Amino acid sequence: MELVIGSKRWSSWSMRPWLVLKRTGAPFHERLIRLYQADGATRAQILPHSPSGRVPALKTGGIVIAESLAICEYLAEVFPEAKLWPQDVDLRALGRSAASEMHAGFRALRLECPMDLARPVEPVPLSDEAQADIARVRALWTDLLGRSGGPFLLGDWSIADAFFTPVATRFRTYAVDPGTPELAAYMDRLLTWPDFLAWEAAGRLET
Repeated sequence: MELVIGSKRWSSWSMRPWLVLKRTGAPFHERLIRLYQADGATRAQILPHSPSGRVPALKTGGIVIAESLAICEYLAEVFPEAKLWPQDVDLRALGRSAASEMHAGFRALRLECPMDLARPVEPVPLSDEAQADIARVRALWTDLLGRSGGPFLLGDWSIADAFFTPVATRFRTYAVDPGTPELAAYMDRLLTWPDFLAWEAAGRLET
């Protein structure tokens, strides 16, 4: 398998399936393409690997899966022993719902607090829309941790946690209050997860 990703400093979408693929323990080749290059160079370098012209993309078994949530679901099916979703059907459904909501929503939070792993910690003024996104993240985390008992959203680490790890980096970078000690502890678990620390260390070295 080959996972085509963008710059680790900025590419939250690439981080998610990378964390999930690392969790499987399966060997894979990582192809990193630097984002924001001039004169369309980034897209030109991506296109030979991803027909959508976007990252991430997983190349495996003669196919290309060019979408982060689809990559994660594929990995959950191919590596059932990794337990990327919980066995409990209700928790699994709620986890998929949360990952899908993260995938499609929270536009204001994304725009006003872009992921930048090398940016100094500093608060920024946030719109009402971004504040509403933050409140929704807190509510999701509180509900899922309460239902599962933790320590991660669905009990054990899962795809849902991969999808919210970039959010935790945004909260940290822009000094967003997680809301409660329980949510702060959950955020700390995401940001000290060994695979995330490896990604972050590489991202901080990028220019």
